[in-house]
Amino acid sequence: MGLEILKPLINIMPEVEAPKEKPVLKTRLMWTGAALLIFAILGIIVPIGMGATSQTGFLSNLQLITASKIGTLATLGIGPIVMASIILQLLVGAKIININLQEPEQKKLFQGTQKILAIAFCFFEAGIYVASGFVPSNPGSLNLILVIAQLAAGAIVLLYLDEVVSKYGIGSGIGLFIAAGVSFSIIWSAFSWVSSPGTGTFIGKVPQILQGAITGDVSEDAVYPLIFTVVVFLLVVYAESIKLEVPLTFGKIRGYGAKYPLKFFYVSNIPVILAAALFANIQLWGVAFEGMGFPLLGHFSNNQAVSGMAYYLRAPYGDLSTPTRVGLTLGSGDALLNILVYTLAMMVFCIVFGKFWVEMSGMGAKQVASQLQNVGLHVPGFRRDPRVIEMVLERYIPMITILGSAAVGGLAVLADLTGALGTGTGILLTVGILYRMYEELAAQQAFETIPALKAIFGES
Repeated sequence: MGLEILKPLINIMPEVEAPKEKPVLKTRLMWTGAALLIFAILGIIVPIGMGATSQTGFLSNLQLITASKIGTLATLGIGPIVMASIILQLLVGAKIININLQEPEQKKLFQGTQKILAIAFCFFEAGIYVASGFVPSNPGSLNLILVIAQLAAGAIVLLYLDEVVSKYGIGSGIGLFIAAGVSFSIIWSAFSWVSSPGTGTFIGKVPQILQGAITGDVSEDAVYPLIFTVVVFLLVVYAESIKLEVPLTFGKIRGYGAKYPLKFFYVSNIPVILAAALFANIQLWGVAFEGMGFPLLGHFSNNQAVSGMAYYLRAPYGDLSTPTRVGLTLGSGDALLNILVYTLAMMVFCIVFGKFWVEMSGMGAKQVASQLQNVGLHVPGFRRDPRVIEMVLERYIPMITILGSAAVGGLAVLADLTGALGTGTGILLTVGILYRMYEELAAQQAFETIPALKAIFGES
């Protein structure tokens, strides 16, 4: 199956033009801030023609993974972008689509196809949300079409904002939007002084603890999430710092040695974003299919999966701190099987997406060896040949990709089980995203402070 048939459509698709030279740090920060502001605005605008909506079930957790806000123009978030990427990666991995991502033209064709598929998913998922009643429209076919079109348009805006941030800003738009959503959720859940409707208690865990201290009745439900949030944060920070250093020498500066760091999480948090989004969409599609009378993915009660594939692939949020859920306890066979199946599936899909991402993003041994050779780095004691560096890196990169991808998936599940604020997966993603943004900021600042570094490291 070839993608060349889509070339005419890709050629007329709007595209954010890449800058002729990399913008200075101040300009990149401005573009990043502008994209974040537009994202925030989309998250408060209610579509015209939308009816009353109530958020229940898995949607609150889905929002954190897909950087969305149900009932606004940002309802779909980055969901369509991620789903398009997942489907194409699986098709390429299964050799259904034959494409060489190392060739610039082929890679451009792949990215163009991904954009077309993402736009198609914008309308498809908008239809699911409206048809399922998660974002209901007012009576009338015109209102229904209008709401679907607005939700799709909001997602398309985010699609192009991701391009803007990737080319003119810091990091990626997908990462930026996820980090912003999770950070807001953690702050709101921890410090909000707003009272929860019908309960008289504060939403924020810290106000709940203070309120309990005054009355002499501090709830464990307020204390444990805060403790687990700190524990998960520290655990993720530690895991992010684990790395293997490959010794090299710098030919351009005689006698100067260097070490090329290979992080244990070599593929970062990309596999978790893709895998978590895939499982979250299975829940969403499962609700939609059952509503249409085809419970292909399982049965649901109050929008919570209670059987079938959707049940066993649902994220077990908070099972360590809140053992009871949907009439089941942590000690029951079904709940334990859910945890085991979800953990295994998460780790397997993280490995699949991790291996693909390494090849697609130029992080394979051959590509990295070529990059290191171009900046004058080589293996001490060997002649200056990229094949030597590639041979050394081949000992580490394939294995660290598999182990790191599996570990980051397992850590995401463990973090979710704790019931940490913002979900464990959300904290994992946010820490990784912010850490890499910091690294990019530090590198950019170094290049601007010492311009000679650009020539040394081959930066334009």
